Amino acid sequence: MKSKKVIITCAVTGSVHTPSMSPHLPYTPEDIAAQAIEAAQAGASILHLHARDPENGRPTADPKTFMRFLPVIKQASDAVINITTGGSSLMTLEDRMAAALAAEPEMCSLNMGSMNFGLYPMLDRPRDWHHAWEPELLEATRNTIFRNTFGDIETILKRLGEGCGTRFEFECYDVGHLYTLAHFRDRGLIPGTPFIQFVLGILGGIGADPENLMHMKRIADKLFGDDYRFSVLAAGRKQTPMITMAATMGGSVRVGLEDSLFDGRELATSNAVQVRRIRAILEGLSLEVATPDEARAMLGLKGGDRVAF
Repeated sequence: MKSKKVIITCAVTGSVHTPSMSPHLPYTPEDIAAQAIEAAQAGASILHLHARDPENGRPTADPKTFMRFLPVIKQASDAVINITTGGSSLMTLEDRMAAALAAEPEMCSLNMGSMNFGLYPMLDRPRDWHHAWEPELLEATRNTIFRNTFGDIETILKRLGEGCGTRFEFECYDVGHLYTLAHFRDRGLIPGTPFIQFVLGILGGIGADPENLMHMKRIADKLFGDDYRFSVLAAGRKQTPMITMAATMGGSVRVGLEDSLFDGRELATSNAVQVRRIRAILEGLSLEVATPDEARAMLGLKGGDRVAF
């Protein structure tokens, strides 16, 4: 489904990068809230959020940690809050759902398949690690699988979708994930128009190049016709060219320090820097950026007044 409005999602911290990789990666609740609010002020209408241990930056699924920044963001911004159900490959499904079940947000992310999710090549670059957990977590991805079975997906759709009225950012890392999404749509577990995030450039998923983006769009058209909306994220240095291409194809875009630590060739000093960069590109292409309320209408969300925080 095409729209004249482009939704900017900002993924504020994630669980891929570690504090030693950038001094600007937020991991305390205060910094996550501040950067999220600044990104919303810069033009992000959706804020995709993970939590981290405030002592050492390690990814955490603790609902109490989420609740240290979710209400702060909600009070200071009308942006759509989107809570991860991905967390990290080392968390259990119950861990990954815990914060979302407590918060009952308008949106959650939902990864559409089990996969290899290789972060260990980041170890090839010499650096001084601030915390022992950082290289340990990266090395663990050499032999772990990011589990998202059909049963896991069904559980999330039922407990969060049916149970909480939450809609989803369906993260598709490869073509087969689109077919999995169509399977659940055909079973009636996905009401309304799905919002599909094409994820490009993760080791274990589809590569970040124009041919793959066009192929993902082609298969989505085949499976969903005009009844879907799509957005694109690309890892690392492919972020800006791939999402710019997505916008020219009628899609929306995702930026943020979860996906790339850079602004051009330099470390991005905040999430808002990336939001402002892509907003300037979009406006230079005569594309309009959706406000939070316009994004809610486009995606059929329940509204920020119906969340539990």
